[in-house]
Amino acid sequence: MHPDIERILISEEEVDSIITRIAAEIDRDYAGDDKRLLLLCVLKGSVVFMGELMKKLTVPVEIDFMKVSSYGSGTKTGGKVNIVLDLLRQDLDTCDILIVEDIIDSGRTLSYLCNYLTLKGAKSVKTVTLLDKPSRREVDFTPDYHGTVIPDYFVVGYGLDYAERYRALPFVGILKPEVYTHH
Repeated sequence: MHPDIERILISEEEVDSIITRIAAEIDRDYAGDDKRLLLLCVLKGSVVFMGELMKKLTVPVEIDFMKVSSYGSGTKTGGKVNIVLDLLRQDLDTCDILIVEDIIDSGRTLSYLCNYLTLKGAKSVKTVTLLDKPSRREVDFTPDYHGTVIPDYFVVGYGLDYAERYRALPFVGILKPEVYTHH
């Protein structure tokens, strides 16, 4: 284990089991010739989750990416959502978009993206998150698919970072508070 990690919250095996369950739910809901599933990865944190999720899906899938920022410096979520990399496609009206997110805190980013993509003409927009932290919700938002609900810890690993570090850890761990309070 990494010395900056207080403890492992979700092991590599547990993450794998969670993603297997989510993939089965998505396969069930997106089966059929009338569906055109587009996994939309919210960069950067969701890359690891989306990579593992798409390997477990049996329905045909396309992928694309957006980059948004709602975090200021450090650990606090800002109030404004900025689109840094937009989804530029001419075929949104035929796409069933599933926004892939690593974690939902305030809910602002996903709420904004769902509205934004609907206004851009997407056939449908749903959301999937590996981790859900409803205790931090600032807007009324519930993901369509979620891996597991977690308490209000500062977590890293499995794509989640602090200052661009810890993303490659194969588990979700609780970061020691002294790591992010003394910088």
